[in-house]
Amino acid sequence: MKTRITELFNIEHPIIQGGMHFVGFAEMAAAVSNAGGLGIITALTQKTPEDLAKEIAKCQKLTDKPFGVNLTFLPSVTPPPYAEYIQVIIDSGVKAVETAGNNPSKWLPILKENNIKVIHKCTSVRHALKAEAIGCDAVSVDGFECGGHPGEDDVPNMILLPRAADELKIPFVASGGQADARSLVASLAMGAEGINMGTRFIATKEAPVHENVKKAIVAASELDTRLVMRPLRNTERVLTNANVERLLEIEKEKGADLKFEDVFEQVAGVYPRIMLDGDMDAGAWSCGMVAGLIHDIPTCKELIDGIMNESTAIIRKRLEGFLAG
Repeated sequence: MKTRITELFNIEHPIIQGGMHFVGFAEMAAAVSNAGGLGIITALTQKTPEDLAKEIAKCQKLTDKPFGVNLTFLPSVTPPPYAEYIQVIIDSGVKAVETAGNNPSKWLPILKENNIKVIHKCTSVRHALKAEAIGCDAVSVDGFECGGHPGEDDVPNMILLPRAADELKIPFVASGGQADARSLVASLAMGAEGINMGTRFIATKEAPVHENVKKAIVAASELDTRLVMRPLRNTERVLTNANVERLLEIEKEKGADLKFEDVFEQVAGVYPRIMLDGDMDAGAWSCGMVAGLIHDIPTCKELIDGIMNESTAIIRKRLEGFLAG
């Protein structure tokens, strides 16, 4: 299948693995890229730029296919050394960067000077148009269903994707609720030129996370995610657990007086305990409603091949069958 996304990133299939904290290691990115998609290493999971350089080098030994690096720009009193992370990306020869969080305009010139393609994560049409205006090559349009931060507009992909298609000139991928061939074909029908999958890729054999995490996703239904930190306007969709329910109780108790410090224990520094140690009640971790569509733990190749084969069947048989009827 050829789309503007496959041509932009020089990949076989229009499927991108989103950047995920303590998931986007070299093993994950390489497995997706080797299967014909675009794997993504998460830069800020690496504690230092030097660590990122080692992780990129490791990925380059595992695949000769294109892969990218996610760089999330977060508001912080003491921000990470972004310039150093970017220099590592440049020096390592990586040609695709997924940006997220704050506006990446400060960093676009140096990325573009080095022929690096930039895809920016957006949760609204207005943010996508801004990304287009500042020179991003593509955007990932994240609907309300997505795991992680869905923004504050609460617009699901059935509305958000066609709206993006109406407004954007640059290509975009659909993110949030993406799990299978039906997701891909529906997204293409609504104007996207590919899909970005996060939660679905965690439940794969190569995902470098604890088996408890994969089993939790498979066991979950579409009703098992919660929105936390909404009163702080930092909404995150997470899989429910004991500490998440406690967090929601704190939010209710504090009301308008809620401060980040009140929920620090439930959200700060919990990812290593969950993703690496398998402590499923440690705190809040990003998970999409798409968990309700995930029932197995395939290899990345099995997953991507299945999506592409079934997409062809849906388009050529089911959809064409309606016209023939």
